[in-house]
Amino acid sequence: MDMVKLGKKGQVSIPKSVLKRVGISGEVPLLVETTEDGAIVLRQAAVYPVEIYSDARIEEFLEEDRLTPDEARRIKAAIKKKKAA
Repeated sequence: MDMVKLGKKGQVSIPKSVLKRVGISGEVPLLVETTEDGAIVLRQAAVYPVEIYSDARIEEFLEEDRLTPDEARRIKAAIKKKKAA
């Protein structure tokens, strides 16, 4: 177990040995949680890129989702068959 000291500004330095054990290196975002018994838990946050879709990109998605006339006919027939059963 490692001991750390809370600084005047509420900051804590995590020992390199601890970071190495959990596989954290460099500057990474951490989530801070507390438990009912007063423990403070740090977890590495997952950060994912966000894509802002242009109108052209949205149209690409819609085009990929469009049914062919044959697909639409087969789906309607399957729904009709299911309702009749």
